[in-house]
This record gives sequence, C-alpha cells and structure tokens, in this order.
Amino acid sequence: MTVVTSSLSEDQEKKLLSLFGHVRLHLLYKASVHGFTAAAFHGRCDRQGPTLVAAYNKAGFVFGAYTSKDFAQSGEAVADEEAFLYSISAGGQRPQRVACINGQSAFTDGATGPNYGALVFLPEDKPEIQSNPGTGFNFQPAEMHGTDLALTEFEVYRVERMGGLLTKPWRNVQCTAERKQQLMKTIQDYKPDIRGVSQAKVLLVGPVGAGKSSFFNSINSAFRGHMTSQAISGTAGKSVTTQFRTFSIKAGKSGKTLPLVLCDTMGLEDNAESGLDMEDLVNIYKGHVQDRYQFSSSTPLQADAPGYKKHVNLTDMIHCVVYVVDTCKVSVLSDKMLEKLAAIRKKTNQLGIPQILLMTKVDEACPLVAEDLKNVYHSVYIQRKAQELSASLGIPLSCVLPVKNYSQELELDLSTDVLLFSAVEQMLNYADSFFENQVVDEQEVDDQAELYTSGKIGT
Repeated sequence: MTVVTSSLSEDQEKKLLSLFGHVRLHLLYKASVHGFTAAAFHGRCDRQGPTLVAAYNKAGFVFGAYTSKDFAQSGEAVADEEAFLYSISAGGQRPQRVACINGQSAFTDGATGPNYGALVFLPEDKPEIQSNPGTGFNFQPAEMHGTDLALTEFEVYRVERMGGLLTKPWRNVQCTAERKQQLMKTIQDYKPDIRGVSQAKVLLVGPVGAGKSSFFNSINSAFRGHMTSQAISGTAGKSVTTQFRTFSIKAGKSGKTLPLVLCDTMGLEDNAESGLDMEDLVNIYKGHVQDRYQFSSSTPLQADAPGYKKHVNLTDMIHCVVYVVDTCKVSVLSDKMLEKLAAIRKKTNQLGIPQILLMTKVDEACPLVAEDLKNVYHSVYIQRKAQELSASLGIPLSCVLPVKNYSQELELDLSTDVLLFSAVEQMLNYADSFFENQVVDEQEVDDQAELYTSGKIGT
C-alpha cells in the first residue's frame, strides 16, 4: 500500500488553513500518483462533501478552489455561496482569496476535471489548466497563477470542519496522579477468574501505520517509567510487523510481570492479497500460532507447518480483540478496508471474542487536543470521529476509546498515561466477559456429564 503524502509545505498549509475557521485537510487524490485524468479525480473525490483543489506550477504558485458542495457528475451548474478561488505565490505573505461573482454558479458538475469556469483543471486529461477570468470569478492571471498554465502536481483535499469544545465532556475521565495510580494498581492486581489462566491475552488488529506496535511500546513505557521500544514500529507503507509477536509487560525494570499479554501482528492492507490473511487471524484467535511465527505472503499457516501449535488450551487463545485506527484517517478509510474490518468483526463475533476499538493519534487529529490532551473528551471533532467509527464498523460507542501513543516524547505524560491505562482496564474487563462465557460452557459440560452418569439422559 503506497503512502500518499501532501505536497504542501508547512507554510503553505498554514496559509490555506487561514482561509477557513477550524478545519482539517484530508488528502483524497494526488495526480502524480493516481493519474492526471478526470476519471481518477472523480473516482476518489465524488460525494466527499466540502473539497479544496490545489494546483502546483513551476512558477511557484499553489492555487485552486474550494466548494462546500459535492462533486457528483450531475451535469448541472452548481451555485455555492461559500465557494472561492485562492492563490499562494512563492513570495506572497497572504493568500489571495476570490469570491464567486454574484448570481453566477461556482462550478459545473460534469464528468470532466474540476471546472470552476474561470479555472478549469485537467482539460482533456492533460496536466494543465484553462484560465478564463470573469467566468464565475474575477482575478488577474499574473496574481493567480503567474500565467503558467502547466501543472507539476494537482491534489484534492476533503475539508472537515472541526468545531470547538463541548461544555460538558462526552465521557468523564480524570487525568490525575491519583487516577493513574488507581488504574496501575487495578491492572497489576487483575486475576482472571477461571482456572488455569493467569494472563489476559489481547490481540491488536488494524490498518498499516495505525499504531499497534506503538501502543504496546507506550504501555510498556508507562509501566517501566521511561521510554522503551521493544516492538518494532515505524511509518512505512508496508506493515513493519511481519511476525506474530506476544509481549509481556513488567511493572518496572525488575518488577512483576503484569497479568496481560499484548499480541501484535501484520497490519491490514486494502489489497485482498496483502497484509494479514483471515485464515491466519482465525488461527491466532484459536491459539494455533506460535510466537515469532513469520507470516507468508503466499499462503496462510497450515496445520502441518512449522509454527503451528496443534495442542492448545484457553491460555493460548485470544481473549479480547482490539481494533486500532488512526483518527486522522477515519474519514478516508477505503471501502475495501471497511469491508475487511467488517469481515473480521463478523468472524470475531462468531467466535465469541469481545472487541474494543482504539482511536490513536488524537493529538494529531485535533489541534485543541494537541494543545491539551485533557480536551480529548471535550473535542467536538474527536466525538464526531468516534461516532463515525462506531456507525461504520458496528461497534458500540462505549467500546470506542481515544488514546495517544508516545511517538516523539522523551518524558512520560500524566494525561497520556491515564488514557492508555484506561484502555487497558477496559481490555481486562472485556477479557473477563470472555472468561465468564467459558465458565458457563464448562458448567454446561459438567451438568451434561452429571445427568448422563445419573442415567437421566441417554447417549
């Protein structure tokens, strides 16, 4: 899976954001990757809500247009009072903003590239623009694009309004030293209420780059009291994790091992032939995959292959599944990824394994949370993303937990630790639900055996 990144510099992005209120830009389409064609544009940008197009040329301009209306290939002229053209020149201090001429349509919603009348992008599937000042918008060509009509790059972003802070948080979490100590004690003292099992085994599942390995490293760091990097993590387009790994955590360098095992595995990819295979996932659930098993890209693990554990018990099985999703990418999860997650959720339900969803990188997703992590449950945007994930994946909102992993910090942070430990507490609670079901099953077996030996039921 290729990682597609924006060509905007930090300064250019700041200038673009200054044209709006509190918004985020999500890259939908990049012509140098997806193709300088109308079909490629529409395939990724239709029915995405408010969008901003960004064109680049050799003269150093970044220019384009914003519309609050959907692209839908309706063939109609679309009026939009919020639409505008803009331009950022190489030496300009402020971006130029041009409103639509009163009474004229903002763009023609056809099957071509974005057509704003005064600016027509990708005409005849060419990496260029047509410039027609006065058609819908008035501007000076030299100020808009420096009269350079050839494009070096063309991008389209989804514009998401973030809202502000809620007066009342949508979930009460106390980020205090007392709460942190309470959570640590709860986790350390946890004991599965089922014979023969001493640790809850939790599997992390999610798209490449969502932060599964980083979550383990963050939990480990918080309990060790300093930064650690036991699980391999990174930002590669392919899954950095290629093995099935089981990680135990100690409370301090020489401390007691926690009653929790976090399991890490390959990331999910859009391509059905890439990333974690469903058969491998089921084998992991049932405890058949040994630690450090190297996944194969060509075939799932077979029962007669090295790395397959034939004889398993409840200790080997997965007791809770945790989906890990990057909050910044919630709105742009592909249909293929959503279908893959839905298929995994269905299979997990069939096996009776409880599930939780972690929203990572909440600080990167919302500037208000970046300013103060305590704002996480006051953030309108984070609440909206949690609701969106809950609806699209069919997971109750009570099972969706925002967290922040340690990524660039050198020191621990109280609020970060509280969110991380709160997530672990929920994992242990859900593992208990799994164990309780096993206790019921054991009791049913015992009851059946008693009835059989007493002669009350036949063979």
